[in-house]
Amino acid sequence: MRRFVRTAALAAAATLTLAGCAGTAPASSGGSDDHGEISVQYSWIKNEEFAGEFYAYDKGYYEDAGFSDVVGISGPDTGVAKLLSNTVQVALSDAASVGAAIAEEDTPLKIIGATFQKNPFTILSLADGANITTPQDLVGKKIGVQDSNASVFAALLNANGIDPADVEVVPVDFNPTPVMNGEVDGFMAYLTNEALTVELAGYDVTNLAYAENGVPYVAETFTVTDQYLAENQELLKDFLTAEIKGWTHVFQEPVDDTVSLVEKYYNQAADESKDGLESTFGALDPKKTAKGIEAQNLLVSTEETEANGLFTISDDLKKQTVASLGAAGWDVSVDDLFDTSIIDGIYKENPDLKDYLP
Repeated sequence: MRRFVRTAALAAAATLTLAGCAGTAPASSGGSDDHGEISVQYSWIKNEEFAGEFYAYDKGYYEDAGFSDVVGISGPDTGVAKLLSNTVQVALSDAASVGAAIAEEDTPLKIIGATFQKNPFTILSLADGANITTPQDLVGKKIGVQDSNASVFAALLNANGIDPADVEVVPVDFNPTPVMNGEVDGFMAYLTNEALTVELAGYDVTNLAYAENGVPYVAETFTVTDQYLAENQELLKDFLTAEIKGWTHVFQEPVDDTVSLVEKYYNQAADESKDGLESTFGALDPKKTAKGIEAQNLLVSTEETEANGLFTISDDLKKQTVASLGAAGWDVSVDDLFDTSIIDGIYKENPDLKDYLP
């Protein structure tokens, strides 16, 4: 789940000129048959973050929706450049990457739904160490921040009125060892990843979640180009319906069954990888995977999704997302960033799909 936010706009600029001349997939004929093949860019490697997609494959929901194949492409990748060059038709991205591309390069992209209602960013600290429980606890501390996450960390400080000069930023990668060794007081992490790694290593951890501390925005977003959205309404409707059905199983099936399914797709991706997926990331840890599923379900399911359905984005959350991006220096409007008419229409026609909880 690495987010290359700072490079998203540059990548978009490099391919923006291709958007006008690139071909687009055939427009949907208006039914749930013969949509053909589409490609979907995943934001990260094929792990539990895409458990709903794996169920959609495993249960035949994509096929039932009229797709001959849905090609899921492993990340890490924001998908912005590939969308603009029509290399992929849908990207599972995030509001920060998409918002940055729109704000800086006026890229023609729209978020049409979001798996994560809450972004997974956190400032991780040790309970018997710095124990950072409030934004003001950041003052005077050493915080490990990855280069690609610098803008989002700046948004956390900005949203809470903290002078950047009052916090010492230490460049780090995504290995949380520095916080475990006491080299930094806090570490920018994911609730679904590094925070679990440290906890499973035997440490009591404290999380300062961005979504609960002034920087709420959606993540794991279904993102498409404006042109593809305009020309493929029925295709996207059928695709999102299959996704809803797949993610419903994540909440209704035993966690162990979901872990086994994730392991199946992870191992397939490792076997197919040309750059040594398993040698880079290691074998899938079932215990961490189970905890990851439980942690991310808290980001996927909220009171609003219980009322409105998976992937929906309320008007309030749209405004909060735009405000959070503004705090990071990306000026976009709700209409620039979102078009949720398809997902809203799905639930209007099929209200029974809202019932994803067991």
